[in-house]
Amino acid sequence: MAADVLGHRITGIEWDANACETRAAAGMDTFAGDVREYRAALFPRAQVLTGGPPCQTFTVAGHGAGRRALEDVLAYIAQLHDAVRSESTPWREVFRTWRKISEELRGKAAEAKAVKAEKREIEAARSVTRKAARKSLAEHGCSTEEIKISLKTLEAPLGLTRRDADLKNLFDGLVSLENSLDAHRVRLEELGDERTGLVLQPLWWVIERSRRPGLEPYEAVVLEQVPAVMRVWEEYEKVLGTLGYRTRTQLMHTEAFGVPQTRRRAVLMARLGETDIPLLDETHERYRPGGAPAASRDAGRADARLWEVDEKNTGRKSTKDSWVSMEAALKKARDIAGDIAPDLDLPDRPAFTVVSNYGTGGDPGARGRRDHDVPSSTVTGKVSRNRLVHKGTDTDLPRFGRFELAEAGVLQTFPVAYPWRGGDRPQQIGNAVPPQLALHVLRHVLEPQLSKEEADARLEQAMVKLENWCPPSEPVQVRRRSDLEGHPLTGG
Repeated sequence: MAADVLGHRITGIEWDANACETRAAAGMDTFAGDVREYRAALFPRAQVLTGGPPCQTFTVAGHGAGRRALEDVLAYIAQLHDAVRSESTPWREVFRTWRKISEELRGKAAEAKAVKAEKREIEAARSVTRKAARKSLAEHGCSTEEIKISLKTLEAPLGLTRRDADLKNLFDGLVSLENSLDAHRVRLEELGDERTGLVLQPLWWVIERSRRPGLEPYEAVVLEQVPAVMRVWEEYEKVLGTLGYRTRTQLMHTEAFGVPQTRRRAVLMARLGETDIPLLDETHERYRPGGAPAASRDAGRADARLWEVDEKNTGRKSTKDSWVSMEAALKKARDIAGDIAPDLDLPDRPAFTVVSNYGTGGDPGARGRRDHDVPSSTVTGKVSRNRLVHKGTDTDLPRFGRFELAEAGVLQTFPVAYPWRGGDRPQQIGNAVPPQLALHVLRHVLEPQLSKEEADARLEQAMVKLENWCPPSEPVQVRRRSDLEGHPLTGG
């Protein structure tokens, strides 16, 4: 979305059918399918690579699956780095390294699939055995609490198993099944996550474009993910540096770039050549719970934009704008919708509090709360489950007690008229990168020659275009791999 309003032609590869349907309605050129079914050489005219590989649970402490997943990914990155350290290394040797990694990952994935199937069969057998044990215990006169404890500890009340051989066999069977399940869980952790290979895909695409004969390197690369992936980006930087890129990683707070939502993203920016990439300056204050809701004062301004940026320096010392509140963003969205999408009829609510679907502080019952005059908490796939209550109370709003899909999209800084389509629309919204953040990042990476005044004007123009954007009258056709011939980026 951000690339589009900045004037770039975009093509995406997307495996989720629902997201493909939304992209088609938005007029975005899309190839449907698994990115592993494609390769960089198929799009030799693409100049910029952007993406967000899956957000595995990576951890930097402990010895669990997350730690092992991180270690696996870093080890594979190191192998790829070794393969490209010397420019004289033949392409076939570089490709052989990738093929070896891919075959190893495919083998692990195939074994994991078989182990998961066995695990499901064991779980089904356990369910049947537990049901039989529960029935037998009840027939022996055990109370509900005694049955619950017995099934949890896998031990029948003292003496029963000595008197009832069938009951003993049931509990011996449960112990055996639990031990087998534990062994299968351990093996699945050892095999790792299928997403490991997907995390490596962007790096391999950059390597292929940089080292495969007949191809030219990407001019720029922009990747983003959750903060836990920063360690992966730091290893990516080493390989990209070897390939001739200048890089920068940055942990970005979305509200610090005018997004009416608190969300943190780990971003990797890379540009080919000798021009360094400085840190991207924040334009807005970061939100701190309990701070003054200064942004809400903009809600009633006639000239207030949905997503504010710093004004041009007029000789005074530049200061950051206040973070943008839900109230300010949604009010502006209603005004815009009245002009370009009147059918939306977005509600004008009284002062409200959003009660999250998630617990806080490790307590599932302690729901997070945000008032209307501060930024939203992170918009996730569960955004449609958040309750809206009268501010300062637990009383549900009598109408519009949930965010409309268009409103949830606005909190992600999508245009109010963005055409969400297909199923699981809240998840599509929660999965997305806020276009407002992407505007700042892409402009920063792709247009380093602009002065501050020129950059500010460029952002100003793009943001106005973003918030007033409308979808095409007809959706575009989603492409398949068979549609590569003749595509503008394929050279065919």
